[in-house]
Amino acid sequence: MSSRAVAARPLRRVAVASAVGTTIEWYDYFIYSTATALVFGKLFFTTLSPASGTLAAFATLGVGFLARPVGGILWGHFGDRVGRKAMLVLSLLLMGVATVGVGLLPTYSAIGVWAPVLLLVLRLLQGLSAGGEWGGAALMAVEHAPEGRRGRYGAFSQIGVPAGLILAQLMFFVLGRALTDAQFAAWGWRVPFLASIVLVGIGLVIRLRIEESPVFSRLREAEERSSRPMVDVLRERPRALLVASGSFIANTAIGYIFLAYLLSYGTSVLKINRTTLLVVVIVGSVTWLVSILASAAWSDRVGRKPVYLAGSVLLVVWPIPFFLLVDTRATAWLIVAVVVLNIGLGATYGPQSALFAELFEPRYRYSGASFSYAVGAVLGGGFAPLIATALQTATGTSLSVSLYLVAVAVLSLVAVLFIPRDQSRSSRTAAAIRS
Repeated sequence: MSSRAVAARPLRRVAVASAVGTTIEWYDYFIYSTATALVFGKLFFTTLSPASGTLAAFATLGVGFLARPVGGILWGHFGDRVGRKAMLVLSLLLMGVATVGVGLLPTYSAIGVWAPVLLLVLRLLQGLSAGGEWGGAALMAVEHAPEGRRGRYGAFSQIGVPAGLILAQLMFFVLGRALTDAQFAAWGWRVPFLASIVLVGIGLVIRLRIEESPVFSRLREAEERSSRPMVDVLRERPRALLVASGSFIANTAIGYIFLAYLLSYGTSVLKINRTTLLVVVIVGSVTWLVSILASAAWSDRVGRKPVYLAGSVLLVVWPIPFFLLVDTRATAWLIVAVVVLNIGLGATYGPQSALFAELFEPRYRYSGASFSYAVGAVLGGGFAPLIATALQTATGTSLSVSLYLVAVAVLSLVAVLFIPRDQSRSSRTAAAIRS
């Protein structure tokens, strides 16, 4: 066997670990989002009206996002001090415990007000885990990658999001076909949560076998680790924090409208069959995955900024046509709507791992990347389904939701304009990644 093949083994193993781990992590996250849209309002907020129950359920989804920056700071600190690998294992374990806990949780009819309280606690644990998961997975892939291919390898951590979404939707699709609505509400919704224990076990085995990031290993050997990484980020790279966080706001806001609000809006307002909507979401997720891989590879050739700009412009112009097509209730137009939307989502997500790694120095990179990702998620996706539901309820039209998404997308477009051109190809960036 050639030395090149032997050397490639750790890189392939890290790529697989990043993809599999984030897929499991986001599967856990998305089954919560889907269950929130479908049944949590009825099961955990029984005393409220259907509309208010849905709003309350989406509020728990949003509150979990508030824990993300805390998770980003906590995981980032120890990721920059102890290592990337240890934090990856811990984040996956915490997400698994919280998700199985949701599957075992009694509903309001059994324990009263304690049901939504405990649901909120478990949701906060999920948010805490998600706040640090992405940064570790992204950096492990990018810091192992050879120069000129950081976008491609960084995309392995990114595909975990649509892959986890596909896995979650397939699970709900199978349950929807096999069970009646009454059976699903009684116990069927628990199955995806309890099944995650098997997936988490597989993910832990894979992640325990990977090697530590070579960049962090060199920092540790040279004793150049930051003692206060988050403080150093705020002092040395505040503009990078703003650019990174701002560039992610539209992606996460529109992404959560696609994966959570669309199911609720489609079933409760448009009266579209739930199974049809799940199929549409799966088609959109596959498009998202392909777009991530293509845009990440493209960013290695032309730079991160042109790819981000193309995707950001699409996210500005598409929300209004998106809802016009969705409101037709025609399956073919629904598919067109989500396919185009997810091309834009992929273009603004595929190059993200490489870009965020290139914006921050190695000694505080985990903290900077994780905190930026978490803040962007809070400002964009945290309460997007809740805001969209409130706007639809107040105005009675999807146009209000469309205009909200356009405004968010414009905000991210402005941030993208401040991404340094040729960020991926500068000598300073290449040296920083290798150091």
